[in-house]
Amino acid sequence: MEFLTSRSTVVALAVIGGVLSVAAVLARRRGGEHWARRLDWAGYAFMGVSMFFFIAAGLRGGAA
Repeated sequence: MEFLTSRSTVVALAVIGGVLSVAAVLARRRGGEHWARRLDWAGYAFMGVSMFFFIAAGLRGGAA
């Protein structure tokens, strides 16, 4: 559990989510609506997991 709530893991998940969200915007501009929707979901999932681990670290008393 310590690894999942570590600062580097939380930041890495958030950055991956942000990159996927940018990729979704670029895919939407090129007309790939289907892929853009999938990338949006994946980006939000990574950012959501990152927020969950951040909150879990705070409730545990660890510094995320």
